[in-house]
Amino acid sequence: MVVRKKIITFAAEQKSTTMKYPIGIQDFEKIIQNGYVYVDKTDLIYKLVTGGNIFFLSRPRRFGKSLLVSTLENYFLGKKELFQGLAIDSLEKEWAEYPVFHLDFNGINFTNPEALEESLRKFLESAEKKYGIETDNTQYGLRFMEIMETAHEKTGRRAVVLIDEYDKPLLDVMNTGIPSPVVAGEIKTLEDYNREILKGFYSVFKLADRHLQFVLLTGVTKFSQISVFSGFNQPDDISYDGRYDALCGITKEELLSVFKEQIKELGEANGMTEEETIAKLKRKYDGYHFSENMLDTFNPFSLLNCFEKKKFKDYWFSTGTPTYLVRLLANSRDNINELAGKYYPASEFVDYKATTQKPLPMIYQSGYFTIKGYNNRRDTYLLDFPNEEVRSGMVAVLSSDYFGDNSSPSTWINDVSDSLEAANLETFKLQLTSFLSNISYRFQRKTDEKECERYFQYTFYLIIQMLGRYNTYIEKETSQGRIDCVLECPEYVYIFEFKLNATAAVALKQIEEKGYALPYAADSRKLYKVGISFSSDTGTVNDFDYAPRE
Repeated sequence: MVVRKKIITFAAEQKSTTMKYPIGIQDFEKIIQNGYVYVDKTDLIYKLVTGGNIFFLSRPRRFGKSLLVSTLENYFLGKKELFQGLAIDSLEKEWAEYPVFHLDFNGINFTNPEALEESLRKFLESAEKKYGIETDNTQYGLRFMEIMETAHEKTGRRAVVLIDEYDKPLLDVMNTGIPSPVVAGEIKTLEDYNREILKGFYSVFKLADRHLQFVLLTGVTKFSQISVFSGFNQPDDISYDGRYDALCGITKEELLSVFKEQIKELGEANGMTEEETIAKLKRKYDGYHFSENMLDTFNPFSLLNCFEKKKFKDYWFSTGTPTYLVRLLANSRDNINELAGKYYPASEFVDYKATTQKPLPMIYQSGYFTIKGYNNRRDTYLLDFPNEEVRSGMVAVLSSDYFGDNSSPSTWINDVSDSLEAANLETFKLQLTSFLSNISYRFQRKTDEKECERYFQYTFYLIIQMLGRYNTYIEKETSQGRIDCVLECPEYVYIFEFKLNATAAVALKQIEEKGYALPYAADSRKLYKVGISFSSDTGTVNDFDYAPRE
């Protein structure tokens, strides 16, 4: 496990009421000069810059990638005064100034067909003006090559290239079908068009090695079709390197060391003990793991917002809907319930190729799944939602797309919650039947029984996951088999068994024969066994029965 040797924050000596949180601020210089809290990562940064020269780092959005890039920019510009008191202050002796080229794709809408070329032109023209270069060349990669060569000659130092969110021009248009502004050969969509432009631009790193001091590309995902990830001088992918687990995000050690007073204040504001507050912070915002080291990492954006507003809300997910993932899953053969909570070899989720047949790598690299376990013997990784915030947000988005606006799932969930908390199963039966009737057309189009069963399973997975205020377990394993669903309310426990084109009695018999209720033998809550059968003809409930534990 990576252990942080030293944690320093500006404002750490201040009272918690005066601590300033850099929410939405990714400028290192501004954070330091204006006294915002900064969790010191500079010992890892020093290890990075002295350990190689071309790197790629994948992390979820709003996870501190832009702040990392800004910190590196200030370091390579030799701004020693900004790093006083930080770990790197005692490590770096030279503090040399390098020519730094920082290309940031954040905040640009690349569904505009001209956006990518315009952003590259502005970037190159600014650099050419700085170094007195006049050119007639229209090839972006060759122009950048000339800029780096000239900068090297004029300064006597090799170039530093920092590209933030290198993949955004592709993510914005992935699977949208937006037509290319120029149709030639295989280039038919804007996604293909942007990919070809980026291939030409990034290919310069293969040619410019003698002019490069350091290169870092950050992004959400790794597009293997981009030439920067193939051939000579490909970047060292540190996304899953345990040495750099803590490079972005906030570890539990950092949380407890830096934000001790803030945790107490948050607990007091919500009527919770310090232990309860830490536990809830962990459930809501922790759970990210970026290697088999399993170093717990908190989402920094959500954590800082929670301390600032003193409320436990879904801050990260509310800042942007993962539309590219919804599009990918909508056209995929896999549903989210068929992907979550399973073990995979690294090859299935690390290297990405943008196809609807393989949505898993994108889901993982975007931060909606993370590593939750590692099987050393088989060298496989358990992937699942990292925490409550991501699970509830993702399920809400998928449910809205799946059920449609007419079904009003949020209102329905509140009504169902009232019924389950009161053990009013007759009302729950009517609510369930009515809800399914509104979306039954989905199943009536399925002629294959296995496909009908698969879609019923997905429907109930989304429904149960929307009841996220309770402990819910889908396909819970026991010594006798898998329980379709267990739902634990404060005063009641429900064991559900679902059947297609059968009877509720068959479902109840299976619960009894398999001993699904045995793990709750000592539980003081009242337990109900619930059997539900669905009809592939009508697309809704055709039999429903229940029995209390005897």
